[in-house]
Amino acid sequence: MFVKTLDLLNFRNYEELSVSLDPGTNIFFGSNAQGKTNILEAIYLAGTTKSHRGSKDRDMIRIGQDESHIRMTADRRGNEYRIDVHLKKGRGKGYAVGGIPLKKASDLYGIASIVFFSPEDLGIIKNGPSARRRFLDLLLCGIDRIYFSDLTLYMRALNQRNALLKEMFAGSSDRTDELSVWDEQLISAGLRIIERRKSFIGGFCEIAAEKHAQLTGGNELLRIVYEPDVSGEDFADRLFQARSTDLRIKSTSIGPHRDDLAIYANGMDLRPYGSQGQQRTAALSMKLAEISTVLSEKHEMPVLLLDDVLSELDRDRQEALLSSIENTQTLITCTGMDESVRERLKADRVFHVEKGKAEIIS
Repeated sequence: MFVKTLDLLNFRNYEELSVSLDPGTNIFFGSNAQGKTNILEAIYLAGTTKSHRGSKDRDMIRIGQDESHIRMTADRRGNEYRIDVHLKKGRGKGYAVGGIPLKKASDLYGIASIVFFSPEDLGIIKNGPSARRRFLDLLLCGIDRIYFSDLTLYMRALNQRNALLKEMFAGSSDRTDELSVWDEQLISAGLRIIERRKSFIGGFCEIAAEKHAQLTGGNELLRIVYEPDVSGEDFADRLFQARSTDLRIKSTSIGPHRDDLAIYANGMDLRPYGSQGQQRTAALSMKLAEISTVLSEKHEMPVLLLDDVLSELDRDRQEALLSSIENTQTLITCTGMDESVRERLKADRVFHVEKGKAEIIS
């Protein structure tokens, strides 16, 4: 698939924007804080319903405005799709495909295949568990509609349960029965999430290990291990046992929202002990494995969004990444079109981005 056009209205720093994209390599260059990343974020949001930054809707609406609109047209196997996303302060996002409103966000699943790679992704290993959970969730949501629905249900129940815990701590009347209702919903969706993560990691680890061996010349064996906060068998019992603790801390202390991934190279846990170079190489291996996984699961190359990543990688790792973008639409942001960029990239379309404007120059 590939993205054909993107139109923005009051999104981030863009009052209005309209760009036509090439099915090959598109480069957006310009100084920092001019809006390059915002273009990639809009495409990712339109294709996946999520911001790669985890941003709230109100933060993506242009300052001084009450609503924002994204329109993206995409070609998938010769069929054209028009996706509209409507952001409005104080309300949930609205979606439409071909002008027909969608009842729920998961109905957007299956149209767009998109992989986002930013410098922050190179911190997957060294950052906390939330970064690794987010990586796993975004990947699984992109390839598994059921997982997307289960995660949505789980997070809704988690937020409602946490809000109730705060009210009960503040001295609200006994609402134990209501808490039990949220417990049931949390457990139901949580069990499916745990099982899906567990079944997915094995195959994904094999792909990542293969990519890692290529990057390290076969000198390091990468291993990724799923570390659930609680087993499926114990989830219900441990959640009930933790009620007094949860009431005291006003938050849910047990569940897959506390899971982690352990990343090993030659048996060494890279999270606390890996060098920066080892951590970045492992993170790159995981992102390259993500591209291969999307291709395998959806039988098409994803659109690849590279947000100022090349400047963060040495030459060998740049080459490894760029070799993976053949035969796929790629949108790349960078601060300048210097000679090294021109040497490594065959740019089919180049945009200069400045002060919320994107001007095509070739």
